[in-house]
Amino acid sequence: MQRRELIRLASALAVAGTLPRWAWSNPVRGRDLFPLGVASGAPSPDGFVLWTRLLDGPVPGSVPFGAPRTALPPAVTVGWEVAEDEGFRRIVRQGQATALAQLGHAVHVEVAGLAPDRWYFYRFLHGDAATPAARTRTAPAADALPRRLRFAFASCQRWEQGHYAAYRHMQHEELDAVLFLGDYIYEYAMPRTPPATPLVRTHTLPLAAALQDFRDRYALYRSDPHLQAMHRACPWIVTWDDHEVQNDYAGLGGLGAAEAFLQRRNAGYQAFYENMPLRATALRHGLAGLGTHDALRVHERYGWGRLLDFHVLDTRQYRDRQACRTPGSPAEGAVSAARCPELRDPARTLLGADQERWLAQGLAADAAGGVRWSVLAQQTLFSPRNARAGAQHRVGSDAWDGYPAGRQRVLDALQAAQPRNAVFIGGDIHQNYVCRVMADFADAASPVLASEFCGTSISSASQVPLERAQQIVAANPHVLLARPDRRGYAVAEVTPQRWHTALRVVDDVAREDSGVSTLARFVVEDGVPGPQPA
Repeated sequence: MQRRELIRLASALAVAGTLPRWAWSNPVRGRDLFPLGVASGAPSPDGFVLWTRLLDGPVPGSVPFGAPRTALPPAVTVGWEVAEDEGFRRIVRQGQATALAQLGHAVHVEVAGLAPDRWYFYRFLHGDAATPAARTRTAPAADALPRRLRFAFASCQRWEQGHYAAYRHMQHEELDAVLFLGDYIYEYAMPRTPPATPLVRTHTLPLAAALQDFRDRYALYRSDPHLQAMHRACPWIVTWDDHEVQNDYAGLGGLGAAEAFLQRRNAGYQAFYENMPLRATALRHGLAGLGTHDALRVHERYGWGRLLDFHVLDTRQYRDRQACRTPGSPAEGAVSAARCPELRDPARTLLGADQERWLAQGLAADAAGGVRWSVLAQQTLFSPRNARAGAQHRVGSDAWDGYPAGRQRVLDALQAAQPRNAVFIGGDIHQNYVCRVMADFADAASPVLASEFCGTSISSASQVPLERAQQIVAANPHVLLARPDRRGYAVAEVTPQRWHTALRVVDDVAREDSGVSTLARFVVEDGVPGPQPA
């Protein structure tokens, strides 16, 4: 679909209203068209986005290749309701929305005009089918100072490498929101030879490259009952990483021929929008510098009164190619600092110049507006893992270690803005890390500017031995914890006086009924940068 048409359709369909009768489709009766569940997201003081996607027939990937698939009509009318009670006796908003084939039969409804800091229930209806009641909420008013915010952050949920027991336990954490930091899907086909990491479950999907491939991949992942239940529990704030398109892609470049990669990237971006509770404005306001190619804005700010601002970043779309990577070829996992002078290029960026400025402006606004906690929510580990190594050391080329000048500009922005409290959260590396963020990581006496919590994966395996992680802790005083051996999620409970993080890990990712425990707890006191063991 042409970008202009995509924007027009998405913007028109997101308006929360009642369609005229001539726009209604005939109902498809006797079938449940909601096997992928529902979701909500992008909470604001007066509303949120409601999402569902219609599917008729078996979930792709869960059946053999060639299984018949029922085609839905090009346009299907779906009813929606928002109520103050789970029984929908006190309905406060309702209407119809259109699910179009051009947008994967996805529905995005942007609800507004609601009371701030309130829980609501919602559901979708079509024919004789209705979704189970789901719960979502509005954010507090911009000038309020809430007593508490409790949210989870998670990332990296490769289907075949584990069950989603983490989400089964997350449902009982009494959360206000979930922050998902990327790798919601993985683009890979099943391996042809037995992998080093044993597979827990399988699928039949090919390597995702075209739009329908990505749509099918989201349908498979969203068919998981524990993931669906967690989406029903509270609103989600989402961003992406590389596997929503292609492993280790960077900006406009990836594996293979440039034009073929851009077509794949555009397909991945459209599928991400179709399958996430994003506002239509995400399609209209990408940053400059991407030429005529489709762009989707996922970097955004979400406020929680004066308690907290989420600065949700995008470290994929606007980055420079990894240092010393040949265009069209895979990125090296690590490069030599001595043999790759490109690493030290002061112009290299992970966020892009425009997003760097946007972040710096947001941090300054937090400081001026009296926001207690400024959260830099991004994809990966921000702090270095070789802060004081010699010139011959190797650094990971795909994360912040591969973009030291860009990292320093973020540190400079923090020092210039001086927000009251800054906390980095990340994912991607399939490991739990807790760090003090220093003004100069090479100097142990440098002041601490912020705290960092990088969470492990929901299910994706880590290839890092525990012994190697322990060596990193021993060699880097700013690293307080590094554990690659457990899967799970993190829960942050934030008050005006204190930030508390619990690193929650499942006992066995291969078991759907796995138990859960707390690996470690850390606190950050208001006005005292740096985490401390709880």
